[in-house]
Amino acid sequence: MPSESGPISAAAWKPKHNPWAIALTVTLATFMEVLDTSIANVALPHIAGGLGASQDEATWVLTSYLVSNAVILPMSAYLTSFVGRKRFYMWCVVLFGISSALCGLAPSLPLLIFFRVLQGAGGGGLAPSEQAILADTFPPKKRGQAFAVYGLAVVAAPAIGPTLGGWITDNYDWRWIFFINIPVAIVSLFLTSRMVEDPPHIVEEVKRLRSKGLNLDYTGFALLAIGFGSLEFVLDKGQEDDWFGSHIITTFTIMCVTALLTLLLWEIWQIRKGHKPILDLTLFRNRTFAVSFILMFVLGFTLFGTTVLIPQFTQTLLGYTAERAGMAISPGGLTVMALMPLVGFLVGRVDPRYLIVYGFVSLAAALSFMHTLDLEVSYGYIALLRVFQASGLAFLFVPINTISYTDIPPGKNNDVSGLTNLARNIGGSVGTSFFVTWLARRSQFHQDRLVSHSNLSDSALQTKMDALANYFQHGASVANSSTQARMMAQGNLYRQLITQSTMMAYLDVITVLAVGCVCMIPLVFLMKKRRTGGPMAMH
Repeated sequence: MPSESGPISAAAWKPKHNPWAIALTVTLATFMEVLDTSIANVALPHIAGGLGASQDEATWVLTSYLVSNAVILPMSAYLTSFVGRKRFYMWCVVLFGISSALCGLAPSLPLLIFFRVLQGAGGGGLAPSEQAILADTFPPKKRGQAFAVYGLAVVAAPAIGPTLGGWITDNYDWRWIFFINIPVAIVSLFLTSRMVEDPPHIVEEVKRLRSKGLNLDYTGFALLAIGFGSLEFVLDKGQEDDWFGSHIITTFTIMCVTALLTLLLWEIWQIRKGHKPILDLTLFRNRTFAVSFILMFVLGFTLFGTTVLIPQFTQTLLGYTAERAGMAISPGGLTVMALMPLVGFLVGRVDPRYLIVYGFVSLAAALSFMHTLDLEVSYGYIALLRVFQASGLAFLFVPINTISYTDIPPGKNNDVSGLTNLARNIGGSVGTSFFVTWLARRSQFHQDRLVSHSNLSDSALQTKMDALANYFQHGASVANSSTQARMMAQGNLYRQLITQSTMMAYLDVITVLAVGCVCMIPLVFLMKKRRTGGPMAMH
């Protein structure tokens, strides 16, 4: 436990440099890290071709990063307590920058995957550290505005990533999606060394733990790595390997459940012994934090799920290029950037719970409007729907982050930031996995249903098939025999059936996301009410 003077010194402490300069400094590296979670998605075909690998093998470039990231996220608060937050943050920036350079220079796929593991490890500690730095740097009344700056990076980067990645790979070389991180890392490292400092409660905690010797919880490390690493692997590869039809997925699921349950019991025992746990589960006694954790999970689920949904919809059904598909969701990122300062301003003056309710209502409404999508939809309409959707997302991230620190002592700010970021990332992985799986299952469902309701003796269907056969036999650029024309007509009708079933599956996914958002609204009122305009209960 911190010394008795800890909370007092923490409350009175103020950074030497301008808080907004510190906010921009730490946001720089986090934007770079979050961008890397999506920028490589559209470059996979180029990476596979450049390194002589298959498309399936190249997906490990994404999986390896996500697994490593998921393992480090919950560890960040624990490691910070032993080495100091500023030092840990700078180590993460250095590791991320060096591994980015190595990724760009990788001569083979195995080496690229290894370097991506290192990159994910470095990136995993950046976002939680930044969020904790902001929580300590700004007083409670201004914390919402600070998290608005942080939100610009975390929410806008996934939207910009596919567009930027598509543009770089189309116009230059896929290796530059990694090289662009190097100058950002250098600038971030320089500014961090000059501006960021550890508050008194961090310094006292480091001294206290070092006085006892470097007694790290290696058992907890191992269980956490196995548990969250296996979870990320299952979520990323489940649909590809037919879930529990695969022995590998079943094995990793058992490993995940066993490791996480054992970790839970181990952490409870560590807390009872008075040792510092890797995951501070006592935070979940705070009802407001527990609900915030759930809401952040759902936010990540929806944000990442829709970020994958719209580009895939435009590419698979509308024939967009990767760059144009990315451009369709870019206006949403600009909307978030425009609204974040407003939301940060409102958080200090309006009950954050009302802002969260507005965000989920707006997001659910936007998803409902997406039911107007069809195969003839225009580019402008898709961009407009994404803007509507992004307007709801902007009213969620900052209020949820801000209210999650209610009644939390300063010494646990690192633990709060680590767990909320873990909730968002795991939610994003679950959302992406759900989207891919549900889309495939519902597509098959609608395909079977359409086929069962198709009557080959139906006069309208026969008329359409005859018209197509006649076109392929006489009207096409290459003449075909009557038999070939008939087969081509049947193939054309079947492709239309597949397209229609896929379209209906997308609408099913959107429905589930909308219902999920509506279900979050009652939970919001379980959180503690804060007086309008008053400071949040923090100390």
